[in-house]
Amino acid sequence: MTLVVTGLYVYPVKSCGGIALDEAQLDARGIRFDRQWMFVDADGTFLTQREFPKLALVRTAFDGDSLVLSAPHRRDLCVPLAQREDANTLPVVVWRDTCLAVDAGGLATEWVSQFLESPARLVRMADEFVRPVDPKYANGPAQTGFSDGFPLLLISEASLDDLNTRLSVRGKLPLPMNRFRPNLVVSGCDAYAEDTWKQVTIGDTVFDIAKPCARCVTTTVDQATGTIPDHDEPLATLATYRRGARGVLFGQNVIHRANGRIQIGDTVVLDS
Repeated sequence: MTLVVTGLYVYPVKSCGGIALDEAQLDARGIRFDRQWMFVDADGTFLTQREFPKLALVRTAFDGDSLVLSAPHRRDLCVPLAQREDANTLPVVVWRDTCLAVDAGGLATEWVSQFLESPARLVRMADEFVRPVDPKYANGPAQTGFSDGFPLLLISEASLDDLNTRLSVRGKLPLPMNRFRPNLVVSGCDAYAEDTWKQVTIGDTVFDIAKPCARCVTTTVDQATGTIPDHDEPLATLATYRRGARGVLFGQNVIHRANGRIQIGDTVVLDS
């Protein structure tokens, strides 16, 4: 069976709804606009579904030169895709990294603060800022946006199928792929075959498989409802057979070596 790309997803705002793509443009940070924006608290610390599961209800869409955010009982918020020249910059924190960001303005602050019922603001990573990937896992200079640490996440359909089989045996409901928020989904391989890959080529772009992705409680959030129907799953099931030194593992963090374009149906070539 041929190994092919069957899913491409971009998440413009960290921890908010993703957008399915037919094709994706890769820039220095990953898929263009992926985790370009995020919500921060009053201290500039990033906010995610870990603290606010309802962030899953914030849907994103591209409309011309704008990013549109929508949420229940809120008017749509339109944010320019381009960085405003007169915008205020501020330091924000993602895990151990302090990044330079651009504030999205007062309307965005009001919008998200009212939705979360907590002081928050929307920020955009400054165009000139470089957030490097941990050099231990990179074969050369590499950077990312507001992702947890790497520009791309890859998961095979077979791996999810295997997990869902195990969930069923335990009397649990199957889960959709969006629980794991991948950028790249592939089919045509055995379950967890991606664990063994070192490097793949898709289109004209080479991708290094950097390290397994340790999963957190975001995987327990139903992305359609912004609620947690089962506080244990899928982490409890994954822990029975996918536990590593840094937690339960599902999917692979990936680093691209160059800008390029990939699309649904592209063949994934395993490089020796």
